[in-house]
Amino acid sequence: MIRQAALDSLPVRQAVPALLSALDAHGTAVLCAPPGTGKTTLVPLVLAGLVGGGPRRRVVVAEPRRIAARAAARRMAWLLGERSAMEGSPAEGCGKVGGSVGFTVRGERVAGPATVVEVVTTGVLLQRLQRDQELSGVDVVVLDECHERHLDADTVAAFLLDVRETLRPELRIVAASATTDAAGWARLLGGAPVVEAAGVSYAVETVWAPPARPVRPPHGMRVDPAQLTHVASVVRRALAERSGDVLCFLPGVGEIARVAGQLGGVDAEVLQVHGRAPAAVQDAALTAADHRRVILSTAVAESSLTVPGVRVVVDSGLAREPRVDHARGLGALATVRASRAAGRQRAGRAGREAPGTVYRCWAEAEDGRLPAFPSPEIRIADLTQFALQAACWGDPDASGLALLDPPPAGAMAAAREVLVAVGAVDRTGRPTPRGLRMARLGLHPRLARALLDGARTLGVRRAAEVVALLSEEPPREYGDDLAAAWRRARAGGDGYATRWRAEAERLRRAAHAPAEPARTSADTEPSPRAAEPSPAPPPPGTGVAPRTPSGDDAAAGLVAALAFPERVAKARAEGAFLMANGTGAELGEGSRLRSAPWLAVAVADRAPHSASARVRLAAVIDEDTTRAAAGHLLGTVEEVHWEAGDLVARAADRLGAIELASRPLRDPDPEAVRAALLDGLRSDGLGLLRWSADARGLRDRLGFLHRTLGAPWPDVADDRALLERADDWLEPELSRARRRADLGRIDAGQALNRLLPWATGEAARLDELAPERLEVPSGSRIRLDYCAEHGQPVLAVKLQELFGLAESPKVAGVPVLVHLLSPAGRPAAVTADLASFWQSGYRAVRAELRGRYPKHPWPQDPATAEPTRHTNARLRR
Repeated sequence: MIRQAALDSLPVRQAVPALLSALDAHGTAVLCAPPGTGKTTLVPLVLAGLVGGGPRRRVVVAEPRRIAARAAARRMAWLLGERSAMEGSPAEGCGKVGGSVGFTVRGERVAGPATVVEVVTTGVLLQRLQRDQELSGVDVVVLDECHERHLDADTVAAFLLDVRETLRPELRIVAASATTDAAGWARLLGGAPVVEAAGVSYAVETVWAPPARPVRPPHGMRVDPAQLTHVASVVRRALAERSGDVLCFLPGVGEIARVAGQLGGVDAEVLQVHGRAPAAVQDAALTAADHRRVILSTAVAESSLTVPGVRVVVDSGLAREPRVDHARGLGALATVRASRAAGRQRAGRAGREAPGTVYRCWAEAEDGRLPAFPSPEIRIADLTQFALQAACWGDPDASGLALLDPPPAGAMAAAREVLVAVGAVDRTGRPTPRGLRMARLGLHPRLARALLDGARTLGVRRAAEVVALLSEEPPREYGDDLAAAWRRARAGGDGYATRWRAEAERLRRAAHAPAEPARTSADTEPSPRAAEPSPAPPPPGTGVAPRTPSGDDAAAGLVAALAFPERVAKARAEGAFLMANGTGAELGEGSRLRSAPWLAVAVADRAPHSASARVRLAAVIDEDTTRAAAGHLLGTVEEVHWEAGDLVARAADRLGAIELASRPLRDPDPEAVRAALLDGLRSDGLGLLRWSADARGLRDRLGFLHRTLGAPWPDVADDRALLERADDWLEPELSRARRRADLGRIDAGQALNRLLPWATGEAARLDELAPERLEVPSGSRIRLDYCAEHGQPVLAVKLQELFGLAESPKVAGVPVLVHLLSPAGRPAAVTADLASFWQSGYRAVRAELRGRYPKHPWPQDPATAEPTRHTNARLRR
């Protein structure tokens, strides 16, 4: 019997008439209703005609999570009075599923001929649309929690709108959101009416509870243990300061387990709610209890589930979002700061039934710096699976799909490369028959490739078991050895092992299923953009047939390598590897894989600013398996480059970034050699050329003229400027050079002469404008120093040789800086104004030098005296 009182108590009931009117008028609508109002449970029953007496329609409700799909179906069955068939006393609020209400999630379907409302995950609905684009027999689709912007949900919405526009205009679509940010969805649904339902909410007090000491920010999947200890302490504080159940939000299963471990001895039942939790635990969390509880939950309890009895929320402020490094092929979930919108949703759970309190584990000053909303997955996630779905839909670049956010071009290009590599699409983006089959396996294309190609070598059962391990990463306590995790899952009886067995069986059946032929007009009416599949290429990377692996290690390694060929890795030191994508990879201390010569890395993450990735899950492989699985990465590259001070020319056999073998290159490309030698001159400097004293002097003279007179005198002081003009002065010698030693034979002075301004005739004035030597009054020809660091030419000469010279000499109009030396050649004075020196500075210098060198002449008036290079005795002779 229908539980009318419970139905009448749901706040969304007041908005139902407006919703029905909107659907009658427009066929689409956006429903905004806070969590707990009944939008997930009452609305589908009304739309199906099971409540309220409307016409009977078949309704599909799409949920982003399996736990939410099961819970919603059980709740609707309970509202209809269809009692649970579970053993023992049924949990309050849980009805028998499989009658009027059913659900389907990956690997599990509970529905029957009488099912009118079916709750499915968005992934399941996506698969159905690919098999049956008309969605035959379905009258209404409710997209629940669309505000969360999961990639599958955005894709499903785009496909449904395409179907409604071209094939089934009578199909009704409801986008249900727990937030009021509905304008975008209304536009997407063609100007759909927005129906709002007011929720019953109570005041929620905010308590800011930041850690006493700073904690390290999260990176990758890692959360500072100090942060989790702080969250546990805040839970204890909340239990002491407030009444009612406590709902604590944490980013993932591992963090939930660690906080639960720190809550031993609290006077409350501790429940762990997440997608991997057993159904009994999920039911217990969703049922009111007569004792106090602490519910540790992932984001699933933000809006997908309503937990009764909660008066206090403890918010860790953390969430998980997908991230992908396209350049390195590394994608994984990352721990991030939760958005302000998520914070509001979490806090609201404390005020569902009565006034409540939220403890936020960060400072109030930080709150304004948090992102306003979570990032849509289409902007940040790996788009390979999305790109395959779009290609199979007939829109390879997704340009014709109605999406709130277009997919980033770079991410789509990276996805296309992966799909081509695994043989799912051709170079034009059209799906191959192999790609169509991969799309229907319900796996990431990488894993679909591993299942199909691995089954040919290992058999379907073994390949399916390893792929099932990769599709849901084993718990961290299983370790980083994929083969060992496989053995543990086979022998285990925990929740993960149970799910693994179910998924392995599903994959075994799916891989055995015959491939469906491409749709034609004789089968199912295709989408207006449906692509005619092109012929399948041979499976990539399988040019070398691998021998059949004889053990778990080899089998696990083959499947992992087939799934992630860019991550096969070769050891370069114990525990340190280089992956084919060019990224370093490191194993943790104590891993039994540290001594392996080759690894197939299944899971790795890289912290910000870290050069290497940390391996989380991998398997041992050998080089033959590597070549078989990653054959498309094999190639021979001719390398000509400058390395360690000399030219290196070799042919290298590579698997991506991994060098397998190399040999000298006998006849390297002359242009490549020239470019490498130029790189050597850039890195090691022009000192690699032969610089005589005359050559260095010529460079200094030309540099002085360029500084003083400018063009047409060349800029030769800067190595970079000279190398930019290498064609003008280093040829033809540079093109003839083949190694470093040949550079040392190039006469730099002779080469620099080519840069003189011969065309203008100014080159002939070089010795006039910047003479190499300057004749002084004594008759000596003294070399000038034009080094730029002096600022002006320098003449270092013995003081007595300048007697009789009234003024400082000039070069190109610039006074020479005179370094006056003693008879012994030691510095005595420096002047740029010789006339002034004779008048004022000479007297003191004369007095000092006369005492030291009495045999040399020291006239009273040096400006009129006879210059000399000799002593008084020599002069008298």
